[in-house]
Amino acid sequence: MSSRTEKAAALFAAGCNCSQAVVVAFSDLFGLDEKTAMKFSCGHGAGLGRQREVCGAVSGMAMLAGLKHGSERPDDREAKVRTYEAVQALSRAFRDKHGSIICRDLLGLEGADSDPTPAPRTADYYRKRPCAEYVRDAAALVEQTLL
Repeated sequence: MSSRTEKAAALFAAGCNCSQAVVVAFSDLFGLDEKTAMKFSCGHGAGLGRQREVCGAVSGMAMLAGLKHGSERPDDREAKVRTYEAVQALSRAFRDKHGSIICRDLLGLEGADSDPTPAPRTADYYRKRPCAEYVRDAAALVEQTLL
């Protein structure tokens, strides 16, 4: 496991959500300080604000792809294409490994969740949730694809 992948896993274990863990592990490489990266990625955790939609680790990869390839002008179609290609490749690789990029599918849950309260991070939480694995895999994909 690389140091960036280890950092992402450690951030998740320390209480970061899945998106924060992925984004913050690479933030310095994309010109973001950790505080800004934490705030910027916070709302994407737990499938976009705990709605169990797109996995936060996948959203984190997409945000990093945007930081690497994204458009700086509204009319920069080429940059948008590069970004979308990178996001699709990252998503495809994640889906190929885990069967989905949807949080509730990955966690075996039914429907969206309207409770915005994060689950307490207990030993039981980490034992039951595969999220740490998803964070590690997303970080590894970022290293393979974006660096």
